[in-house]
Amino acid sequence: MPSKTIATATLIACLVAPAAFAAKQPNDAQAKELFATTCGWCHSDGGRQAGKGPKLADTKRSDAFITNRIKHGKEGAMPAFEGTLTDAQIKGIIHYIHGLKSD
Repeated sequence: MPSKTIATATLIACLVAPAAFAAKQPNDAQAKELFATTCGWCHSDGGRQAGKGPKLADTKRSDAFITNRIKHGKEGAMPAFEGTLTDAQIKGIIHYIHGLKSD
């Protein structure tokens, strides 16, 4: 039953949270909130720790790689967010990810 709850919460986050920041690239506080409500279900401690998804702090991945992963997901591991998140929102999330440092 917990996986059904997580799936439902993820679906709600995908549909509701991104709409708040659709017009332009979110500022740092908005990007942090967008990450928390969209990505934080799987990337623990704001992306600083591995959870269901990997740790994102100190990533060496390129913007192009992260953009592709966010848009297209990873089969069996991460949902695709293309059509759910705008390019500006994805840029805001990437900026947030690159600002993460391991504690």
